[in-house]
Amino acid sequence: MTKKNTKNNKTVLDRELYINREISSLEFNKRVLEEAYDLSNPLLDRARFVSIVSSNLDEFTSVRVAGVWDQVEAGLEETDESGSTPRQLMHQLCTLMHELMADMYNCFNRSLRPALKRENLVLAKFKKITQRQRDFIESLFLKTIYPVLTPMVVDKSRPFPLLANRSLNIGLLLEDERQDSEIVFATVQVPAVLDRLVELPGEDDKRIFVLLEDIIKAHMEQLFTGHKIITMGCYRIIRNAGLGVDEEGAEDLLEAIQQSLKMRKWGEVIRLELEHGMDDRLVEFLAEELEVPENAVYQIKGPIDLTFLNRLSNLSGYEHLRYPVLRPQIPEAFNKKEDYFQVIADNELLLHHPYESFDPVVNLVTQAAGDPETLAIKQILYRVSGNSPIVAALAQAAENGKQVTVLVEIKARFDEEQNINWAKQLEKAGCHVIYGLMGLKTHGKILLIVRREETGIKRYLHLSTGNYNDVTARIYEDVGFFTCDPYMGADASALFNMLSGLSNLGTLYKMYVAPSGLRARFMAEIQKEAKNARAGKKAHIIAKMNSLIDSEIIDNLYKASQAGVKTDLIVRGICCLRPGIKGVSENINVRSIVGRFLEHSRIYYFYNDGEENVYLSSADWMPRNLDRRVEVMFPIEEESLRDRVMNILDAYLRDTIKVRLLQADGTYVRLDRRGKTKFNAQEYFLGTGL
Repeated sequence: MTKKNTKNNKTVLDRELYINREISSLEFNKRVLEEAYDLSNPLLDRARFVSIVSSNLDEFTSVRVAGVWDQVEAGLEETDESGSTPRQLMHQLCTLMHELMADMYNCFNRSLRPALKRENLVLAKFKKITQRQRDFIESLFLKTIYPVLTPMVVDKSRPFPLLANRSLNIGLLLEDERQDSEIVFATVQVPAVLDRLVELPGEDDKRIFVLLEDIIKAHMEQLFTGHKIITMGCYRIIRNAGLGVDEEGAEDLLEAIQQSLKMRKWGEVIRLELEHGMDDRLVEFLAEELEVPENAVYQIKGPIDLTFLNRLSNLSGYEHLRYPVLRPQIPEAFNKKEDYFQVIADNELLLHHPYESFDPVVNLVTQAAGDPETLAIKQILYRVSGNSPIVAALAQAAENGKQVTVLVEIKARFDEEQNINWAKQLEKAGCHVIYGLMGLKTHGKILLIVRREETGIKRYLHLSTGNYNDVTARIYEDVGFFTCDPYMGADASALFNMLSGLSNLGTLYKMYVAPSGLRARFMAEIQKEAKNARAGKKAHIIAKMNSLIDSEIIDNLYKASQAGVKTDLIVRGICCLRPGIKGVSENINVRSIVGRFLEHSRIYYFYNDGEENVYLSSADWMPRNLDRRVEVMFPIEEESLRDRVMNILDAYLRDTIKVRLLQADGTYVRLDRRGKTKFNAQEYFLGTGL
């Protein structure tokens, strides 16, 4: 393979063998949007997919595009692994973003909106509503909306206001009616504290909605009395939300994060969205004031910011327009006995979420909190729900006199503020709280309970591929594992001692932890498969993850493919590897599955000359996971559980309905189903067996 060296002397791949991660991320969002177009999906869930794409593109702009823009502004000319300079990549991203945004609004305007109307869910245009509905709006505006609005004029004494990130605004050009005067600009923010989707009195079983900004526009003259409104239109900005924290120079990490959160709201404008047909004078004024380049201005043919569709998708009374309600199962072992410690002592167990309930995890912590024999509870929390029963149980445990240690990762992107609040509440309850580690994010998913029993001290563990979040556990696919294996317990204690103190991690019995040894383990497993293949032995790798970006991993997978290793990759999101290149990667297949549930588990299988190593992990194959985070990987050794994990992987490899296959050019195609049995892995796990 052709290689080149970077300044840090790491080997990276030739540009023809590496897909740019940002472009691959947009390809993932295309696949999500395909679910919105797919008529086999229920209508309101199709609307939810559009909302997801809209939200994803906002975050992608504020983080990934902003990062590329920073490089352009800094004048960097170095190429990335795919061979693009920051300026070239920025041009590509803007082109693809415009295409994807146009496709998203095409889906909304031509497919979703008419389909919703046929189901008597009407997003009405203001000029077509009835007098009764106008009277309702008039009353609502005067009593609720008008008192919240703040009109702002820009003139010599009042500069252009500092607009909040992702805020929706209405821009106007005004002229004083009493005298000849200059045209002035004004703006009104659409209040985020009010519901954007306003339901009107319906007629003939119809549910009719208008958007809050349309109501404000219809009453704009009341905000600017004595002035003539020449033109107006909606606009929205996306700012650079990169969380730049000088951890080395910070005396207090918590204080540094809190200060950076305040600054995030006012970063540089990266994207400007304008209502289609906006007056050119308004366009020019906004682009100039906000200092937005031309290719970062988006003319929106429809309501700006389609995330409001998420609320529409959750309307009560329309269950027939959504997927059937999921009722997660509780494994029989937990139903037979109330003593969760005895259940885990009898047998190791797996939970496959969301098909199986997250309740046993919550119940285990709750039982430990009130158990007189429990001495200590230690846990890592990365993202938790807004009303977390896990946090409540940990607080109760501390109040009951247990020694409770919780690492709350306050650098979890966009959850920083909530995590800081949880951490402070846990501290008040008496927990020992660690606010993350300097220079590293702690992303591992692990719960350790130390218990005094007749035979001595015993450690109970729960490890998982997903977060301790009872809400997302209903929609994210993940795998959790219960064990009281003494060797894993010793590994867990060593890990927590490293996190809370100054002890070295040392050599572990069964777990592999980043950034110290996880990368090396993956390299060893891949290289062993390649060695076996070269010796004429069967060699096979199956890996399921969210993202595959790491160039060293990709380079070794290419070498394994050249040696004859069959490699099946199930990568939900970003994949920078190019499969099917002759002489390089023809033994590698990459598939992506997007469906009702967010495929979140990380599962790694290596044939290992028939010994078959099976691992679960919190880590994707990304540099950040392997080098800049505390991640955990653990083996599944018990035969029946290993068979169950293999059955999970097999189901994804058999999927013919939701699967998309990655091509060498970086695009994805549907599987040619001619002659193949229809099989949907997610439906299979739900028990329908489609």
